[in-house]
Amino acid sequence: VPKAQPVALITSPEDTQNYEVARQCVEELALYLKPLSNTRGVGLSSTAQSMLSRPMQRKLVTLVHCQLVEEEGRVRAMRAARSLGERTVTELILQHQNPQQLSSNLWAAVRARGCQFLGPAMQEEALKLVLLALEDGSALSRKVLVLFVVQRLEPRFPQASKTSIGHVVQLLYRASCFKVTKRDEDSSLMQLKEEFRTYEALRREHDSQIVQIAMEGGLRIAPDQWSSLLYGDQSHKSHMQSIIDKLQTPASFAQSVQELTIALQRTGDPANLNRLRPHLELLANIDPSPGKKQANFNSLAFIKMQGG
Repeated sequence: VPKAQPVALITSPEDTQNYEVARQCVEELALYLKPLSNTRGVGLSSTAQSMLSRPMQRKLVTLVHCQLVEEEGRVRAMRAARSLGERTVTELILQHQNPQQLSSNLWAAVRARGCQFLGPAMQEEALKLVLLALEDGSALSRKVLVLFVVQRLEPRFPQASKTSIGHVVQLLYRASCFKVTKRDEDSSLMQLKEEFRTYEALRREHDSQIVQIAMEGGLRIAPDQWSSLLYGDQSHKSHMQSIIDKLQTPASFAQSVQELTIALQRTGDPANLNRLRPHLELLANIDPSPGKKQANFNSLAFIKMQGG
């Protein structure tokens, strides 16, 4: 990077010093994108080598494009830095999980809540049959709904049972897909809420509920793994990524740092990754809300001074 000219827009000597430190941080981070820039003529869909995953590259590009001279750019840079840190923690957790145990732990967590996933093909058919029974606004008891689905499902899936389908209905119930009407001395009636009377909407809410159960159980699963588990293919990665993003809360980052600490304790932390914890906690404390200007530009410099 050529030697930068002094920045005239910043008048305070302390701000100028912090700007220089932050600019150097960003320039050093930008070097992680270098392997891609060396593969001229190679499409983005190629197997061009990079130290970073594609989501990490995208988040880093966002940070590099922030204009540190302007207040709004500095606020965006803080949010981008936080996002990059959060993705780093997620990927480190994924690296420290046993992939063989991941699916069994997931389905155990789903069953512990009285729900069930019957496999990609069977689950899809079961959801479509629930929709067939209720998409016109009909209100049925749980027993009648389950019996309807089982009878229609049995010719293709002989293993279908009232118990297993009842657990699928329970998953939708947990996801608040039904409007429930109680009746005196009779079973309640279940009606699909209007916003879930298409397969796409119902399926998204269903998938969101499973992802939420996984998060509650401390499981971190990558979008491609989710696509394989829930759909049996790799074509639903972006769908699953959007669900994961929507379920993230400001507190998710701090929780992920705790989960990483636990994962490192299990493995003995051979790479001494626990040294990153204070820096990650600092990033987690940044307010990610757009429109708020509480982020402190000097924090970037503080991270650098602390050896981050």
